[in-house]
Amino acid sequence: MPSLIDIRRRIRSVKNTQQITRAMKMVASARLRRAQDRVINSRPYARMASELLGDVVSAAGPELVEQLPLLAAREERRIQLVLITADRGLAGAFNANLVKAALQFLAEHKDREVELELVGRKGRDFFIKRPVAISGETTGISQTAGQAEAERLGHKLIGRFTSGEVDSVWLIYNEFKSVLSQKVTLRRILPIELPAAASRREYIFEQPPMEMLERLLPEFIVLQVLEAFLESAAAEQAARMTAMDAATTNAGEVINKLTLFMNRVRQASITREIIEVVSGASALE
Repeated sequence: MPSLIDIRRRIRSVKNTQQITRAMKMVASARLRRAQDRVINSRPYARMASELLGDVVSAAGPELVEQLPLLAAREERRIQLVLITADRGLAGAFNANLVKAALQFLAEHKDREVELELVGRKGRDFFIKRPVAISGETTGISQTAGQAEAERLGHKLIGRFTSGEVDSVWLIYNEFKSVLSQKVTLRRILPIELPAAASRREYIFEQPPMEMLERLLPEFIVLQVLEAFLESAAAEQAARMTAMDAATTNAGEVINKLTLFMNRVRQASITREIIEVVSGASALE
């Protein structure tokens, strides 16, 4: 049976851990509010961009649209998979679910050439030790990624697709649903799947629709990459806040159990000492 000193030391250690998890929960909560605002503000813009693209496509006509390289659908023999994970852990199953989805994608396409573009330290650390083809890696931007990072990655993906290095580009990331729910999302961004026309109104374009599409399509790819970055950042903080809340609760339960056990040990020690005193007094009589 452990001594009272050992039990008190264990309780003190768990209390210190509880303070750390509580502080991490508060930090994640504050960061989540900012990340959630960015996601909520970006969603209407992404929706309007998709609707605008559909209107321009409708105005350009299907014959002209088929001439654009970013719309060229071909057999998927070489696939580019972009995996967006976090740079830090302590976020529950956030990174594990993404890695599991990537492994499943590789298993389903084992008869094809799949190259990984790794964004985030956790995904990089997992796949760097395994026999998979890696086209590039980016770390340290899971919470700070913005327009510049999205343009850098988006233009790289566009260049690989238009040059014929890959036949399609897929994204895997966590989509922010709510504080308690994050959804692993698999999305193909190249070749672009054209949205339907958003309205039946006729537009008068100052530029020819084909010229507009040549500029809009690359920007649409960058926008989808940026949206994935923002969704992943908010989902990461939500997962971390939930994990730290559960850890704080579990630490409290451990403290209660250890305190109850300590009281029992102390009571047994007091009872033993009383018995020894009574036995000694009886022996002297």
